[in-house]
Amino acid sequence: MISIENIIKDSIDVKQLILKDKELVKRINDAASVCIESLKNGGKIHFCGNGGSAADAQHLAAELSGRFYYDRPPLNAEALHVNTSYLTAVANDYSYDMIYARILQASAKKGDVIIGISTSGNSTNILKAIEVAKEIGVKTIGMTGETGGKMADVCDIMLNVPSKCTPRIQESHIMIGHIICEIIEATIFPR
Repeated sequence: MISIENIIKDSIDVKQLILKDKELVKRINDAASVCIESLKNGGKIHFCGNGGSAADAQHLAAELSGRFYYDRPPLNAEALHVNTSYLTAVANDYSYDMIYARILQASAKKGDVIIGISTSGNSTNILKAIEVAKEIGVKTIGMTGETGGKMADVCDIMLNVPSKCTPRIQESHIMIGHIICEIIEATIFPR
């Protein structure tokens, strides 16, 4: 039988582990700082993910390009998967593995940031995007699960949630993303 109380407790436990991990908390702050530096210098924050992580990417891009806590000018942020005609054309004509790398080749510039979201850290299309991003001079931030997967070895900043459970990882990714958005907004547009 499913216990709602146990599910909530498990979610809280993962967030407690994040809270106690001073190095991970520092990396979250570092990720926000890299984004702030990019945005202040005319850069863009690119987000990408698959499935639920794509939804998270779109959600976080909207927090920056729309608004978060209060009305302020929009920030240059976009989820790379929102153009379905592009996405299906590239997946069909090249491969699904190239959907994010190809759009970065067209739209990213040195000084931008990419935030790749993958619970496993092994999504080939995100790994290829990170590879292209590094060639361009784009800073790379990975949001993953406990091990970081293959992304652990290639991202400039790794935000690996201490869990192997996909729903708990994704819940924490949104929390971490909201923290980053709040820091960005409050720093660039202090009230």
